[in-house]
Amino acid sequence: MSTPSQTVGPFLHIGLPWPDGVFVVPQGTPGAIWIRGVLLDGCGEPVNDGLVETWQADPSGHFDHPDDPRGAVTGFRGFGRCPTTVDGRYEVLTLLPGVLPGAAPHVNVSVFARGLLHRVVTRIYFPEFDNSSDPVFVSVVQDRRSTLVAQSTEDGYRFDIRLQGEGETVFFDV
Repeated sequence: MSTPSQTVGPFLHIGLPWPDGVFVVPQGTPGAIWIRGVLLDGCGEPVNDGLVETWQADPSGHFDHPDDPRGAVTGFRGFGRCPTTVDGRYEVLTLLPGVLPGAAPHVNVSVFARGLLHRVVTRIYFPEFDNSSDPVFVSVVQDRRSTLVAQSTEDGYRFDIRLQGEGETVFFDV
């Protein structure tokens, strides 16, 4: 006898978000930028019960983490978590990350959503930096790299995430 299949969720909104999760830095922080986007499914429809997490270095390229080989810095959480809205939107207020040894400035992104048994992981790169020396970025087939680069907006960047289908965001096996 077989067991019927089930997808995961939608439980993400119940226990994972916290009130200041979208604020990697407090509002009013000098140099703060918004990263905003929409989480889309394979048909291009908004995913209204997803969760987008970000983790990044501070503007000097350091992490507030004991495993940072250059020494941890304190005072910059570097971590954000935003549930998607009914129209699939997410946002995080942060600072532009700095250059890392051997890597272009980027924000690491994890996505959780219904139907995913495991998170999917991608990166946000920024158009004003030379990303051509980043080994992860250049490992992606050239015609798909655009799915990793945010678009500049008036108050930050837009980065839509497409889980499947045409224009699917590149995800990494980590």
